[in-house]
Amino acid sequence: MSQAKDTIARLLTLLRHIPRAPGYIATTTLLEKLRDRGFSVDMRTVQRDLNRLSSMFSLMCDERVTPYRWSFTKDASLDLRDIDPSAALALYLAEGHLTSLLPQSVLDLLAPQFRRARDYLDGLEENGLADWARRVRTKPNGKALQPAQVDSAVWQAVSMALLERQCLKVSYLSRSKETLKELMIHPAGFVSRHSISYLIATVEGYDDPRQFALHRIKHVECLDTPAKEYASFDIDEFLNSGFNNPAPITEVELIADVSPSIAWLLSETPLSAEQRLEALPDSDWYRLHAKVPDDQETLWWVFGLGENIVVYAPIQMRNSIIEKGHHMLSRYSPTMATSRYSL
Repeated sequence: MSQAKDTIARLLTLLRHIPRAPGYIATTTLLEKLRDRGFSVDMRTVQRDLNRLSSMFSLMCDERVTPYRWSFTKDASLDLRDIDPSAALALYLAEGHLTSLLPQSVLDLLAPQFRRARDYLDGLEENGLADWARRVRTKPNGKALQPAQVDSAVWQAVSMALLERQCLKVSYLSRSKETLKELMIHPAGFVSRHSISYLIATVEGYDDPRQFALHRIKHVECLDTPAKEYASFDIDEFLNSGFNNPAPITEVELIADVSPSIAWLLSETPLSAEQRLEALPDSDWYRLHAKVPDDQETLWWVFGLGENIVVYAPIQMRNSIIEKGHHMLSRYSPTMATSRYSL
């Protein structure tokens, strides 16, 4: 590549990695990203490039901290990424899916890209994808809860701390004690689970990773202190060892009889990789064998099938369903209902 083309490619790469305010990216991080993409540059070159670009584009530099942090102004209209019909449709469909999963503050950050995709599809006159976008919708399976609301400043600080590997000082609302705790934490990972997002981090003075629901972080400050890094930390292992569970999750064999409608559903969308359905003699029901996690989610799924399933094993799951069924029945007893409400 000639020197001129190399310079242009480097400048375009820089621009593509600078976020819109209130987001920002440090000069050191930009240097790392350039080197990751094969550009042989030093810090002085990056600083010179940024100063040159700021005279032509709507760039802001925060010089109150070191290293300096860069961002586009909020109203900057520059978008250097091309979009084609397939990518526009993918973004269009992703918006409908993510609306029920991500907090509004995160959706606001993605709004320009979603809007750009919609505008692109609306502008197509003779392309079948544009018409398809008006005919296709996403609908979550089951009842989707509204996402927990996360303050935009919290999201920005948490994102930056993860990216820059910095400590966070937070005011965290304890669910058990219903009080605010002042904590210094070291971010290690991030998990999006249904309608709640979690920061995985260690608390100053402790080594065990814990989960912090983002919507319970009421105030946050991103510190210059480098976060501790644990080479032994594995986020997949953390998720499988008790995330939102009192004990590590093990697998068990679920043995149950299921109705024809559930058997049909499971034949198309299996419950697990190890699943077997056997037709029962003299019946239209099926015997289900499946390896499943022994956790609350599996129990809730089974319990939600109601009269369409009869569980035989594991025995603790069967007993739990029976116990919950008795409690539910007692809640619907005529005397209890009439004593609380006048029907």
